[in-house]
Amino acid sequence: MRPSLPRLVLALALLPGLALAASHAGDVDPRIGTGGDGHTFPGATVPFGMIQLSPDTAMPDFKHAYKWAAGYQYGDTTIMGFSHTHFSGSGHSDLGDVLVMPIAGEVKLEPGDPAKPGSGYRSRFEHASEVEQAGYYAVTLADYGIRAELTAGRRVGWHRYTFPKGKSAHLLLDLRPSIYDYPGKVLWSKLEVAADGTVSGCRTTRGWAPGRELCFAMRFNQPIASRTLYDRESGIVYKGFKGPGNQPVDHDAQNGRALVGVFDFGVLARPLEVKVAISPVSAANAVANLDADGKGWDFDARRAEARAAWDKALAVIDVDAPGTLRTQFYTALYHAMLSPTLSMDANGQYRGPDHAVHQAQGFEFYSTWSLWDVYRAQQPLMVLLRPDLSTDFVRSLVAAREASPFGILPVWAYQGLETWCMIGYHAVPVIADAYVKGVRGFDAGKALDAMVASATYGPYGDLADYMKLGYVPIDKEPEGASKTLEYAYDDWSLAQMAKAMGRKDLAAAFEKRAGNWKHAWDAKTGFMRARKSDGAFREPFDPAAAGYGTDYTEGNAYQYSWYVPQDVPGLIAAAGGDATFVRRLDEVFDAKVDPARFKNVEDITGLIGWYAHGNEPSHHIAYLYDYAGAPWKTQERLKQIMDSQYAARPDGLTGNDDLGQMSAWYVFTALGFYPVTPASDVYAIGRPFVERATLHLANGKEFTVSAAPLDPAHPYVGEVSLNGKPLAKPFLRHGQILAGGELHFRMQAQPAR
Repeated sequence: MRPSLPRLVLALALLPGLALAASHAGDVDPRIGTGGDGHTFPGATVPFGMIQLSPDTAMPDFKHAYKWAAGYQYGDTTIMGFSHTHFSGSGHSDLGDVLVMPIAGEVKLEPGDPAKPGSGYRSRFEHASEVEQAGYYAVTLADYGIRAELTAGRRVGWHRYTFPKGKSAHLLLDLRPSIYDYPGKVLWSKLEVAADGTVSGCRTTRGWAPGRELCFAMRFNQPIASRTLYDRESGIVYKGFKGPGNQPVDHDAQNGRALVGVFDFGVLARPLEVKVAISPVSAANAVANLDADGKGWDFDARRAEARAAWDKALAVIDVDAPGTLRTQFYTALYHAMLSPTLSMDANGQYRGPDHAVHQAQGFEFYSTWSLWDVYRAQQPLMVLLRPDLSTDFVRSLVAAREASPFGILPVWAYQGLETWCMIGYHAVPVIADAYVKGVRGFDAGKALDAMVASATYGPYGDLADYMKLGYVPIDKEPEGASKTLEYAYDDWSLAQMAKAMGRKDLAAAFEKRAGNWKHAWDAKTGFMRARKSDGAFREPFDPAAAGYGTDYTEGNAYQYSWYVPQDVPGLIAAAGGDATFVRRLDEVFDAKVDPARFKNVEDITGLIGWYAHGNEPSHHIAYLYDYAGAPWKTQERLKQIMDSQYAARPDGLTGNDDLGQMSAWYVFTALGFYPVTPASDVYAIGRPFVERATLHLANGKEFTVSAAPLDPAHPYVGEVSLNGKPLAKPFLRHGQILAGGELHFRMQAQPAR
């Protein structure tokens, strides 16, 4: 339960600097997706910020950590602490850096068992005490009687802890735990207390991105009465000679793999405030970030700034919709604006995939790239709404390629480092989509060179055989069907940029490669399949088989056989024409499928028949009816998906939000159109779910979507008109949006067949 609206309004009224005027940030509910498979976090951050300051309810070992990919699960009853870095909606994870826990009274150095209250420093809490808002989080730690409040800036996290009267106040800093934890993950860490009371340090982990170093700097608004620095690692025969002093309380610095710091403040007359900056480069840079971005002590002012940052970011779209739908819409837009994240210090330095330090010149460096997911809708949404940021995103991708030991663009990167997770070279369509839609401000020649380098790097995902055979052979490389299909689409997107730049030779070469999807098509079965090196399809064939070791990546033949976004007419022809294509689509949605079939493939969730909305390969499928002359069926399926896959509840996302992709799908679909083929300028039209939405475009123009009558009795589109003129086909061009005007949907009770 959240505080009632009157309580919340009263609380806001008492905060200096916070206005009560209506704001889009007030429509955000960060709880959505924190339960079940959504894997979002409820804590404080700002748009695309480096800091994600959020509670962690568990950091279990990696074998059991899938549910806690964001560190928090709504069903948990204890909080372990508050850490400063989190992914939003990822399926795999890491981070959870710089965990702190305020403690009143006795200090325990281990987190303890959540099933045994008092066994460690973690505390019980109740959801009734939580407040989750854009840029702010608060909770009462019941075991200590401490009111904890969090807010954030771009590089600094701000804490305010109100301790019970008469109790000694402590802050515990634990550099041991991580999200997706396991023995030996922390390779080394350092902790130091300077003469002015600044606490700083770094730790290096062997996690998803091996050898990642994350540094921090921390200050308090009140003097430290005493502090103790511990190295809790046991079983090590030789740790080197001790430093000066014989007791942990004597140490000004500590090095090791299991460091814990406890800072004592005595009995406080006012709340303890803490500010923490992070850096992917060095502790000195973290201190400099704190100096640059963390001036003063005014928690309420920082909270107001975070709220204002979200109001400004979300104001790119004004929506008229009922309360619950508004909440879902703006929360989706909020989630779509969390990643990629700033990964550059105030002095312009950032860490590259070569682990070296680089200097940004004239742009801000962003990382956290779940490219297999976000190229589909999240990045196209940013191209539409924030082309200024898209410029920096593209420059960041190209800069990462220039620093790559392999000379290719990122695949799945964070804090500048590569993880090699998922398939395809989907930085290519991100760049092409931006360029084709008019985003400039980056060196297009360098970008194109980077795209070609990624598309021709033979060791990656058996591109060598793909370039030779026209497909990825399953006897050489797992998931060959998916890789063939995704490479072919990426090739096509590269061709579109080359064409737009006048590089006809390059465009022709990659247009030819884009046709490689045909090598995966099996006319006999009507499915996309993997071939062996000798050209034969792999046998035996089970179209329902999914997961590693099969022909497909996180999917099966029912889901991947529709993945030819660059040539839907060609796919329709191969399938036997419009009628057969529509019938096969219906079979996907109408099939009776036991979800237990995918119990060993965690990411395949949100089933409607074989359609799996909880995973990205399905995201464009409902829109394919448009291409086969049955747009009313797209409209039917979209309502089916929106009604069953999204809700304004903690379990309101049926699959990983995947750094905003699930949420961006919602935003586009609610508006009534979707980018089936990023790197083209065409959107497929669905049906709107909001009565009116106005996009405030970067060029100063406005584009409005309206629908009437929009109610359950009128679920179908009768006519779509642009500036009063009916559209002949269910498609819209990017340039038509940028020109401004109104897209109006006349809704009706029956399909317009």
